Amino acid sequence: MSFLEYRLSRRSLAAITAGTVAIAPFARVLGQGAVSYEAPDNIGDLEGEFEADGSSTLGPLTEAAIEEFAAVAPNVRITNGISGTGGGFERFANGETAISNASRTIKEEEAALAAENGVSWYQFSMALDGITVVVSAENDFVEDLTVEELANIWAADGGVTTWADVRADWPAENIELYGPGTASGTFDFFNEEILGDREVRTDYTPSEDDNVLVQGVAGSPMALGYFGFSYYEENADTLKAVAVDNGDGAVTPSIETIGDGSYAPLGRTLYIYVSGNELQSRPEVAEFVKFYAASSDEIAPAVGYIALPEDAEQATYDKVLGAIDGSIAPDSDSFGAEEEATPAASPAA
Repeated sequence: MSFLEYRLSRRSLAAITAGTVAIAPFARVLGQGAVSYEAPDNIGDLEGEFEADGSSTLGPLTEAAIEEFAAVAPNVRITNGISGTGGGFERFANGETAISNASRTIKEEEAALAAENGVSWYQFSMALDGITVVVSAENDFVEDLTVEELANIWAADGGVTTWADVRADWPAENIELYGPGTASGTFDFFNEEILGDREVRTDYTPSEDDNVLVQGVAGSPMALGYFGFSYYEENADTLKAVAVDNGDGAVTPSIETIGDGSYAPLGRTLYIYVSGNELQSRPEVAEFVKFYAASSDEIAPAVGYIALPEDAEQATYDKVLGAIDGSIAPDSDSFGAEEEATPAASPAA
């Protein structure tokens, strides 16, 4: 079974006959939530090539959207790379890609590079995710961790080497840590929410490939790591999700707790950043982004993500349409304006 057939069969979106997707029913079914995608009559004539790159967390969702878009626009070729959110933004800001997958918002220096290279951009919310702290399924003592305990485990000054350093009744065995590399948006988001101003330790096994982290944690009962919820869900037979206590009680990540906001502080929004230049001048880019925004509510749950609430999905779709026709200015035009305006709006007493 191909990757695309697997994705479709999980949702029963289309009949697969002799390896061929039933395109017409598939196109009609996708996106029957807040918005729906209606393919133009000449969609089969659309052609071209472009690239997406970036977040390993959002990558599988964008890949699913690309493969399903191929069913309605078979002559459009889209390459999807996974170089981490930071690596994706670097390529995007240099004008090398049309779309940047991101598990955090763009940084000031990344936006500055894009401006320097004449790359305008739009930010579109695509799905919800929860950074999931995991241990091996063979770990029989860790069920939950407080935010403070997580911070001490991951901080350079935390003084934690063994599990007994976290809680005295846990084994005096070294903690084997696995986490994203420094180019990852998950790395940035986790450190900001958990460590704050504390420096992250460097004596852990990093990787931009979340599958490597999955294998590392699953392979040892003394290991601990973190990555996006979809990777946990796909490997729940070998991993155990750790509940996180932010002071209001321990909450385990799930579709429900991420969706309702109770999985805090590690719940987050996932984005695509799209070049305004490409979006408004290349029909194949515009049509894919429109398709992605309209069908994310169907695609996301099928590949382990949490769909946006209907009002948020509608807002994303409306923004995409406005970006395509130019009635909505690029987000790059106003980036940093709010921060610059704040001191003037709030003078010292």
